[in-house]
Amino acid sequence: MATSNAKLIVRPALSVDAKAIAALSIKVYGRADAFTAAQIRGLINNFPEGQIVAEYEGKIVGHCATLIVNSKLAFAPHSWNEITGDGYGRVPPDNGDVLYGMEVCVDPDFRRLRIGERFYRKRKELCQEFELKGIVIVGRMPGYARKKRQYPEPQAYVEAVVNKQVRDQVLNFQLNQGFSPRDVLPGYIREDKASGGNGVVMFWPNPLAPEETTVKLHRRKTRLPSSVRVATVQFQMRRIAKIDEFEEQVEYWVDVAADYNADFVCFPELFTLELLSIPEKKLEPAQAIEWIADYTERFVAFMEKLAVSYNINIIGGSHPTRMDNGDIRNIAYVFLRDGSVHTQDKLHPTPSERRWWNIKGGHGANVIITDCGPIGVMICYDSEFPELARHLTNQGALLLFVPFCTDERRGYLRVRYCCHARAVENQCYVVTSGVVGNIPNVENMDVHYAESAILTPSDFAFARDGVAADTAPNTETIAIADLSLDDLLTSRRSGVVQNLHDRRFDLYRVTWREK
Repeated sequence: MATSNAKLIVRPALSVDAKAIAALSIKVYGRADAFTAAQIRGLINNFPEGQIVAEYEGKIVGHCATLIVNSKLAFAPHSWNEITGDGYGRVPPDNGDVLYGMEVCVDPDFRRLRIGERFYRKRKELCQEFELKGIVIVGRMPGYARKKRQYPEPQAYVEAVVNKQVRDQVLNFQLNQGFSPRDVLPGYIREDKASGGNGVVMFWPNPLAPEETTVKLHRRKTRLPSSVRVATVQFQMRRIAKIDEFEEQVEYWVDVAADYNADFVCFPELFTLELLSIPEKKLEPAQAIEWIADYTERFVAFMEKLAVSYNINIIGGSHPTRMDNGDIRNIAYVFLRDGSVHTQDKLHPTPSERRWWNIKGGHGANVIITDCGPIGVMICYDSEFPELARHLTNQGALLLFVPFCTDERRGYLRVRYCCHARAVENQCYVVTSGVVGNIPNVENMDVHYAESAILTPSDFAFARDGVAADTAPNTETIAIADLSLDDLLTSRRSGVVQNLHDRRFDLYRVTWREK
């Protein structure tokens, strides 16, 4: 009978571990070279089986990141950024036949617990479970810079380590794990000065590999539904006398979406500003936005209850919210049917939002894990900045929701065209939801134009014009569509064009700063 709990465990990494893993990476590498929490989330969402942590008495003290790739790619010249998707990982390809080790990181205060050996053992087990040919790693050679005069060619240095003429802490460890060197890649990690920017390609052959490797890579489909049903509400702004009328209007559309068995229902940006029609006298813009922010607590409680009671995930548009320092931010609230509530700040307030309401831009853009896969939210103007959608897709987002509020057709088309572009370049679905109707006594919210839509990538598996469903202009209504996640994942792997796979990391990259 056990008298105490295990102190050291090695387990799969979870999305909730992302911040702790990022903190560990900063401790080991310094902030400039560390993994970000967003990159960790991307790795976990793209290939969760390959991400492992070591936990000592509840504290994460080690991290191991692994991919599945095709052996031709693994043994061909490449850089770390290219093969790892800039550190966010990739969905395993259909022709993947080797495990690729991209990271092992151990807290320096816990390096006598053989955590590295435990990680390598887990990798070998994973390789055999997936029936792969073997494991490829491109290791560092941190002793090379000190021996460069003696061994001008890095290959000669590697041979000296193999022949036990020189000792290299990293290479010796990998050799002891049964790996053998195959090649040296110059420029693998240019910032790695100790290794001269070089990486050593090393291989461990799987002794249990079948003659013909048929990769078992369809587990992602077992974690996700084959398709999801989404609904977008084109919400009409109207004059109301009390908040109960607004809540009745919202609940009606949630009820409709739930009756159609939708997994998600999306509401527009700033649709709660309908409440500004309640006061009998016209409020000044600054006064109005402070007044509407007082409804935040009631709004969140009401929407959370709807999501649970109607068993539907609600993208609750956006609502002006007062922060602890007194600033007002435009925040999207996402209410999942398990009762959890998530938020996404609007990062780019429009000139009119800044001028009329003094709304401040927020920080961060993180995927939200739902029972139908990872999703992201971009609020209106944010959709016109491609870096944001790419950052969410890097983290594994399959669907992007765009609540918007535009006053006339030109403003609407800016959002519509940009959302089409985001769907194509990120090979994802984009759901837009806008407000219509007029509120004459509310400053800067008096007129609206919208045609809400459910957009797809542009390829043979999807709608001919990239529109799964849309609404009539300026009409209060709802649009519903079934979106195939199977087709989306297949398109990313083997579509006519493969935007995510074909990015040129040797030419460009987007670096996202986390607060």
